[in-house]
Amino acid sequence: MDRILKEYILGDMIARYYLDEEQHVGLELYPEDMPVPKNPGKRAKLDAMVQIKLAGDIYNGAYAPGNTLRNGESTDRLRYKSQEVIMEEDSQTILTCLWDERGYEVRHSLEWEKGQTWVEMWNELLNESRFPIEVEMISSFSLTGISPYLEGDGHNQVMVHRLMSRWSQEGRLTSQTMEELQLDTSWSREAVRCERFGQVGSLPVNRYFPFLAMEDKKNHVFWGVQLAHGASWQMEIYRVDENIAISGGLSDREFGHWMKTVRPGDSFVTPKAIGTVCRTDSVDILTKRLTDAGQKAADEGPDPEQDLPMVFNEYCTTWGCPSHENIRKILESIKEKGFSYFVIDCGWYKEAGVPWDISMGDYHVSRELFPEGLEKTVKAIKEAGLKPGIWFEIENVGKASMAYQMEEHLLHLDGRVLTTTRRRFWDMNDPWVEEYLTERVIGLLKKYGFEYMKIDYNDTIGMGCDGYESIGEGLRKNVEKSYEFLEKVKREIPGIVLENCASGGHRLEPRFMAATSMASFSDAHECEEIPIIAANLHRAILPRQSQIWAVVREQDSLKRIAYSVINTFLGRLCLSGDVTKLDKKQWEVIELGMSFYKKIIPVIKSGQSYRFGPDVASIRHPEGWQAVVRTGEGGEKACVILHTFDGSLPEQIEIPLPPGCPVDVIEVYSDTQEEVFVKNNVFRYLPKENRKAVAVLLKRI
Repeated sequence: MDRILKEYILGDMIARYYLDEEQHVGLELYPEDMPVPKNPGKRAKLDAMVQIKLAGDIYNGAYAPGNTLRNGESTDRLRYKSQEVIMEEDSQTILTCLWDERGYEVRHSLEWEKGQTWVEMWNELLNESRFPIEVEMISSFSLTGISPYLEGDGHNQVMVHRLMSRWSQEGRLTSQTMEELQLDTSWSREAVRCERFGQVGSLPVNRYFPFLAMEDKKNHVFWGVQLAHGASWQMEIYRVDENIAISGGLSDREFGHWMKTVRPGDSFVTPKAIGTVCRTDSVDILTKRLTDAGQKAADEGPDPEQDLPMVFNEYCTTWGCPSHENIRKILESIKEKGFSYFVIDCGWYKEAGVPWDISMGDYHVSRELFPEGLEKTVKAIKEAGLKPGIWFEIENVGKASMAYQMEEHLLHLDGRVLTTTRRRFWDMNDPWVEEYLTERVIGLLKKYGFEYMKIDYNDTIGMGCDGYESIGEGLRKNVEKSYEFLEKVKREIPGIVLENCASGGHRLEPRFMAATSMASFSDAHECEEIPIIAANLHRAILPRQSQIWAVVREQDSLKRIAYSVINTFLGRLCLSGDVTKLDKKQWEVIELGMSFYKKIIPVIKSGQSYRFGPDVASIRHPEGWQAVVRTGEGGEKACVILHTFDGSLPEQIEIPLPPGCPVDVIEVYSDTQEEVFVKNNVFRYLPKENRKAVAVLLKRI
């Protein structure tokens, strides 16, 4: 019979630790205001709070091998040793120690800080034996008891929510029942059911976000988890009997080619997981509890960033061919418009006739594009009242560069230089590479006084690289060094703003987001689907960190320009495009939009988002409409960002405003006057056109 070892109240959550007769420990999270009932009829074995697999240990049976490494001999041998609470000012860490009689220990940490709506979890493996340990899998988190409120197997009552991701299609929510995933129990309650999913490579947001939410539909309870890890990762939904467990962390040996040797006296710490639980019917409320974990790092970022200043990036103006002359012309058009940063994007280093995307790595200033060097250009940017920024793809080298031939300093796989169609990859653990990048990247930033760096990453290492006990560990070590280099940049250049760009959105995981001020989330800058992607990403990252481009063209109608500008209200405003060719009326629409953006900055910076509208079947060919209501902290302000797409539209769009939302319409921004009003806490809009955008500021009077 399982017994309660200890339970802790953590704000509006409770962490409950269970102990079975064999001294295994399980962990549940549940809402503080919703006690967990006893279900004597529930046939379930305790699922351990640490999942681990050592090479040579017996696998789980019941058709598990190849499907999961959970619950084999290694996990079974871990027994309870001790538990203590470490208090530090407003935070507490629950440290639970488990041990294996063979001489190793796992220390499970659960950390919570006063006022937080989430906890952080991670594990540390310590080898106190006389022999090395080969680890094939170790979890960052493992939660059991989903859902403790349901009797039996909870048939048709448990939903699985995931965020999908493809290049230029980031953040699509998918929701499936356990039954649709074939995770209902077998007739014998013996066969392992497991959905193991994740990503392999150095683009952590490629196919899936490192995110999972479980919903008890009957009792209106959500559990949610994010992983903070920039290399291969996995999550698992697991059951054998009437219990459901979830776990995740590094991709294991089967899924991500990862093994780690922990030698006597050494230890290994897993990436962190962010977890939460709450009573709600809204996945938007659940995801905000997770994304709020990034708020502290954002608040502690560079001072100039705290007002969410506007950015101009010249990429969609020059298309990878910036020069002193075309930058000078752009500056004449945008100076005194209210932009804070001017970013010189890719191509500033390329030679004549060589594309930008195969020549990065050497990073010598192009004599053709900047015959007098960058000094004159940077001076012009500053004289126009803007802070200069510049693009780097730090970790990769293009095939036309000299760096491409420096094979002894590049990653290898199976003894050969790891090569994709256009790129190779620096060995970030090579001291020579660190010195080289310090000189070429940090040295250039310092020399010219750049205050902003856009960091791109346009390929993936894939399953891993040579040099360590496994190719998966080689990948992990390389990505760890990338994090360290970013921290070095910030130490060497205090106050610099870092933009996270990886083919526009493939590194939108918590740790990279914490290391940078913002991210340009998609390369689909000029497409109608941008607002769909932008709205989706409210569930994955903070809107204040989501840089959204308004790319304006000479031929754009005022309607199209307003559509593009309104997209940016779902995050951070960045402008690009044919700014030297726009007429007065086009600029008037842009400037009115910029003025509106400044008024809603407090709402973007801190608030709660709610998404409305029919499901969009195809992002590339969107039909219907979408609205995002974002309520500011304190409830004084809110904004409604509404887009129509193709296809038939209703005569009237009705949106029930969330509780506490202000209802007074203060300002409406579009290219034309629009009919919007609020009656009985319902926002109403009369749509007249497809591909139309409207932004509305609500305020409590």
